[in-house]
Amino acid sequence: MLIDKKFHVSYCTNIHPGQDWNSTFQSLKDYVPSIKKEVSPDLSFGLGLRLSNKASEELDEGSAMTDFKEWLKANDIYIFTMNGFPYGNFHDERVKDDVHSPDWTTNDRLVYTKRLFRQLASLIPFGLNGGISTSPVSYKYWHKTDEDKHKAFKKGAEHMVLVAQQLFELEKSTGTYLHLDIEPEPDGLLENSDEVLSFYKEYLVPAGEVLLQNQLGLNSKEIEKLVKRYITVCYDICHFSLAYEEPEDTFAKFKNSNIVVGKIQVSAALKILFNASNSNDIWHILEKFNEPTYLHQVTEKVGALVKTYNDLPVVLDQKGDFEELRAHFHVPIFLEEFGALHSTQDHILKTLQYLKTDPISEHLEIETYTWDVLPKDLKEDLTVSIIREIKWLKDRM
Repeated sequence: MLIDKKFHVSYCTNIHPGQDWNSTFQSLKDYVPSIKKEVSPDLSFGLGLRLSNKASEELDEGSAMTDFKEWLKANDIYIFTMNGFPYGNFHDERVKDDVHSPDWTTNDRLVYTKRLFRQLASLIPFGLNGGISTSPVSYKYWHKTDEDKHKAFKKGAEHMVLVAQQLFELEKSTGTYLHLDIEPEPDGLLENSDEVLSFYKEYLVPAGEVLLQNQLGLNSKEIEKLVKRYITVCYDICHFSLAYEEPEDTFAKFKNSNIVVGKIQVSAALKILFNASNSNDIWHILEKFNEPTYLHQVTEKVGALVKTYNDLPVVLDQKGDFEELRAHFHVPIFLEEFGALHSTQDHILKTLQYLKTDPISEHLEIETYTWDVLPKDLKEDLTVSIIREIKWLKDRM
């Protein structure tokens, strides 16, 4: 839905199971109309669509796309952004580091993403811009040496530049502006703003010069401008809070380097604050968040550096002497505390405050995908929970 005539606000449908198109479409039918009725009864309701590779392939078959468009029109719903990070199944089985697979070094990731953009171009209302969030190139632990990481960055950049070329040509022929939104996260090859800046400077822009300069007849400055127009950043608030970055500092870095924030994913991480009296309670409560489906990286600020533990069980096993930890567990954005635990909701509020004076992105997508694996005392009816999150965000905007 449109707020203040400039922000498209919704939630990401990766909340719902959807390995194939039939199950994806059924989930949309089951949930979205009732959610729209509560949060946007009189206005069109925008949606952040998530398609697995299989669902995307099947959307191209027969009358699936036509039927979907007719359903969207009948229910006054529009698509303005998509989540192209998880390629395969995202529910009811172990995901963990496989969420990055296939990564940007592979042709499979390239083919999937280009297909998603073709589909988004068909779905998005004319006059809107649209983005697709994606993996931060690859998963760090799959690349053992600096040379391995260099090769992954180089190949990933080359593939992303081919997507940028697709989007350049698409805008030229249709007038529709679409962008690829890279989503840094802990233990991705890109984790924080400095690594993003380095990736653009050392890999993306040079790859653009090699692959596109002669082909498009553009000079180096024009290539850099093209790359930064079509390859943007997905600012996931949870992920950047795990990097201990303040929103205004991150946005200033991006702005100074002419890097665009294509989408803001509104999400909150667990924040664990220790003191002399609460340690036992904290470890007991934190155990409830240890589940086998998703990666729950834990970060700690050590001096000027951020130390990352690759999953929650690592920290639970050692129960070390900590002052503060943050855990990659997307928790409901409307909750500031969970017993002895807290959330990084304050980073959401800081981001919203920043947007009041500098609307750096038009797209805000709530992404609490963990409802199925939350501790029992935090679970509510899914429709009620989604509505509550959207209303909480809407009220604070």
